[in-house]
This record gives sequence, structure tokens and C-alpha cells, in this order.
Amino acid sequence: MSEAYPYDGPAELREPIQAALRRVVDPEVAMSIVDVGLVYGVTVTPELVQVRMTMTSAACPATDVIVDEACAELDRVVPAGLRIAVELVWEPPWTTDRMSARAKAFMGW
Repeated sequence: MSEAYPYDGPAELREPIQAALRRVVDPEVAMSIVDVGLVYGVTVTPELVQVRMTMTSAACPATDVIVDEACAELDRVVPAGLRIAVELVWEPPWTTDRMSARAKAFMGW
């Protein structure tokens, strides 16, 4: 499987972090934020897990819910003591091209 987003950090955290993010669902489309293409990248340092992500639009009514769920899921899998930061970014803008093949099939595209 190709990378859904860039990951920079310890190899042993890659899968737990991706699994955690896959458990976060965009309620507007009932799909994982990874499959929808909202996650732009993850960087893990000795102090911090930083997730760069976007929404399908700046007016997304579910932004707070999605960010809170991402933080909660990550908190379940990252080592104690690591801070979690979810940064919302708007560049590049999200497009349907970011969706996984699975998400596109789900949508009937």
C-alpha cells in the first residue's frame, strides 16, 4: 500500500499512529480522515507528535469534532509524555484527488 501521507518519525510508531488516525471518521462522509485525504503529514520528535491536516472546506462544521477525536485516538497509542498537536492547514487546498481509491469507490466514483 502506498503512503497515504508523509510520515517522519520512529518506525515503531508509524502503524499505531496510522491506525489511530484511521479510527477518526469525518461524520459528513462517514469515512476515515485518512481515506478522505484530510491528513497531510505526521512528524514525531522526542517531545511531540504533530499532525498536519485539513478539512474539505474552511467552513466544515465538524472541524472541532474531528480534531478532538484525532487527539483522543492519538493519545491512546503514543507513549506517555509525548505532546500531541493537530495543526489545521489550508495549503494546498483539499481536493477529491486526495481521496483513497477505497473512498472514491465508496462514493461511487
